[in-house]
Amino acid sequence: MFKFVEDIKYANCITHGSKFHADDIFSTVIMDKLIEDMKLIRVLDVPEEYKNKKDKIIYDIGFGDLDHHQKGGNGKRENGIKYASFGLVWRKYGKNYLRKIDINEQYIDYIWKYLDDNFIQFVDSIDNGQLDCVSIEIPIVTVSDIIGYYNPNWNDNKSYDECFKEAFLIAEKIWNKEVHNAIGKAEAKDKVEYAIENSENGIIIFDKYMPFQEFIINSNNVKAKGILYAIYPSNRGGYAVHAIQKKINTFENRKSFPECWRGLKEVDLQIVSEIKTAKFCHNSGFLCTTETLEDAIKLATKAIQFDK
Repeated sequence: MFKFVEDIKYANCITHGSKFHADDIFSTVIMDKLIEDMKLIRVLDVPEEYKNKKDKIIYDIGFGDLDHHQKGGNGKRENGIKYASFGLVWRKYGKNYLRKIDINEQYIDYIWKYLDDNFIQFVDSIDNGQLDCVSIEIPIVTVSDIIGYYNPNWNDNKSYDECFKEAFLIAEKIWNKEVHNAIGKAEAKDKVEYAIENSENGIIIFDKYMPFQEFIINSNNVKAKGILYAIYPSNRGGYAVHAIQKKINTFENRKSFPECWRGLKEVDLQIVSEIKTAKFCHNSGFLCTTETLEDAIKLATKAIQFDK
């Protein structure tokens, strides 16, 4: 873990002092992995003589390439989300970070983009005031809020630097889990593409659960467009039959299970579906379960043919 230094000339990383935010905390998590023996100082202003020192990385302060507080910011993504320091650090050092933690080179580009799309942009958008939660009547608690909670309270005696370290440890755990999940996604992608090629009659089968929705929806394989149900072993025993969504992050399916099956279980579902080991059909029509793989395939086939 990084060490704080009190004299800027001994620091190899510089960020802003006083109140911290998620973007500078997560930026520090990245830098801590990239820089051996990281020595950090938090200041309210960076003296001019230190702004162009090659042995110092300055982020979220100083109006350099890793700061976004200057007039006009420091760029934005194609979707309009502006860069905060987290995004700027990731844009410049993200792929080096992934290589540092020994990510397979074939997955680097995918994981780099996945983390920016699914985590970093969210933190950046909050820091830049682009995420509108004001119109929602109930409080929205984000990862940025949680990191912010670690700032000293008005009646605390803790220093900002002491609290910064506490927030860092929490952010590091969250980030490591995000990276772990992204690696899992990357490794699943090739397996899903293989399963798509081997799918038949609108049904795709996996020998174990893995993320599949987005890869089926976004696949360029023409067979992917016709897949309606995915089958995989359930962690509750037996097999799950899962409807494929029309789009990512939607509850609308390409073909939901028949209305007359929904909310039923065991004997009631077995009678209506005529599937001997049918166990359960979710009331929303996106999931069914069976005891056996054979019956899972039969159930999916019957659902595809239903109403025809």
